[in-house]
Amino acid sequence: MKIIAIGRNYAAHAKELNNPLPTEPVVFLMPSTCIIQRNKPFYYPDFSNDIHYEVELVLKISRAGKNVDEKFAHRYYNEIGVGIDFTARDLQKKAKEKGLPWEKAKAFDGAAPLGTFIEKENLSDLNNISFKLNMNGEEVQSGNSGDMIFSFDQLISYVSKFFSLQIGDLIFTGTPSGVGPVKIGDRLEAFIEGESLLNFPVK
Repeated sequence: MKIIAIGRNYAAHAKELNNPLPTEPVVFLMPSTCIIQRNKPFYYPDFSNDIHYEVELVLKISRAGKNVDEKFAHRYYNEIGVGIDFTARDLQKKAKEKGLPWEKAKAFDGAAPLGTFIEKENLSDLNNISFKLNMNGEEVQSGNSGDMIFSFDQLISYVSKFFSLQIGDLIFTGTPSGVGPVKIGDRLEAFIEGESLLNFPVK
C-alpha cells in the first residue's frame, strides 16, 4: 500500500501559503508508516516546533490500474474517507529555501491520521462533499470537493500515468484553506457531511 498525496489542490490554500496555482497536480508520496488509525494519538515529534494540521478527503483505491482514462476513473474507488496531512512547516520552509525535497516535513512517521471510510454511493454528489476539521471543539477548516482544482477522477487519471494503482492505495486529495499549528493537548475531529469519522488527541 502506498499513499499518493496532492498539494495545492484548493486555490484559497495555495494563496494562503503564497504559492502559485498549479497547472497540473502537485504530487508527492508518503510511506505506510505515516498512517495512524483507530483514533490513536498523534505524538508531537521532537524534530519540529511548527506542526500544522491539513484536513483532506481521502480516496481508497479498489481496483488495480495503470494509465486510467479519466472517464473510467470513477471505477477505481468505492470509498471516501477523511484524514490529516500533518506538515512540519519549519522543516518544509528550510527545504524549500534550499530547493531540496521536503519529504521529511510531510512523510514522517505518524504524519497521516486516517479516519473511517464511507461508501461513495452513500454520498449524493461527489462534486459537492462538505468536510471540516474541529480543533478543541472549534471549527478551524471547512472545505467542499467542488472547490478542488483537480477532481477525484482527474487525480486518479493523472497519478496513474506515473504510478500503477494497487488495491488499498490511498490518495490524499489536498486541503482547503485554514491550516494552522497544533500543540500537545489539542484534540482534532474531522467530519464528512456532518458525520464524525476521525477524533484523536495530540500528545
